Amino acid sequence: MPTTITPNLWFDTQALEAAELYCEVFPNSSIDFVSHYTEVDGDKAGQVLTVDFVLDGNRFTGINGGPMFQFDEAVSFLVECADQAEVDRYWDALIADGGQESQCGWLKDRFGLSWQIVPKSMDTVMRSGDAAAIDRVMRAMYGMKKLDVAALDAAAAG
Repeated sequence: MPTTITPNLWFDTQALEAAELYCEVFPNSSIDFVSHYTEVDGDKAGQVLTVDFVLDGNRFTGINGGPMFQFDEAVSFLVECADQAEVDRYWDALIADGGQESQCGWLKDRFGLSWQIVPKSMDTVMRSGDAAAIDRVMRAMYGMKKLDVAALDAAAAG
């Protein structure tokens, strides 16, 4: 019997807001279930507790657990993009309204969750075994925030 692993993302109070944003950004996405705190939880009764959602076929759960835990770069989600237009679309959507650019294709969205927005061609180069091409691509990438697909492809080609 297969095991299902579902990432569970801890939010202060914004799990539903985050799931709604992510479902707008990624195709084939939906919010499947929202649970609420009950009377046993006192002042939180009626507020959103968990949100089960799917992003492009991948299941997630968001929990509104309070402010004691924060996201950091130790966990990130990698999004492989077909081309520059897709890199731009995901990048712009995820840094909107308070997100932060980082470097080498990394960003944090407005909820503090880290994402890596990279072209699929990066994986091809990294697996090629061509040490010189890999070195050129890495050197080019180190100078970027949002990745420039044409520049990376040119670096790979030499």
